Amino acid sequence: MKTIAIKMNTYAKNVNIVNNNNLQKRILNILLGSLGALAICYVLFLGSMVSNILVRKSLESQTRTFSNQVSDLEVQYLMVSNKVDLNLAQSMGFSDTSLKSYATRVSLGSLKTESNEL
Repeated sequence: MKTIAIKMNTYAKNVNIVNNNNLQKRILNILLGSLGALAICYVLFLGSMVSNILVRKSLESQTRTFSNQVSDLEVQYLMVSNKVDLNLAQSMGFSDTSLKSYATRVSLGSLKTESNEL
């Protein structure tokens, strides 16, 4: 029995029973490929963030410029609106109407509903 066990051990050591077709190389290639893909994604996301930051800064400066323009236009509007009075309106052809008329609607009557009591 011992001799059979020794023979089997030596035979098993000499014969490669499992043929894994370079499984370790495949796993290494898959890991390196996924690492490369993740590195490319990282670079793309980082570049996208940097470009978005630059666009945001330029938009903020444009917003400040537009805000200043709006405030200047508001000041001009207030200056012009203070000059408008009744004499200016009459000189431009507007007239004051003393007759006040309102639009009215004639009612069609009350809506009658029938009661459906059980």
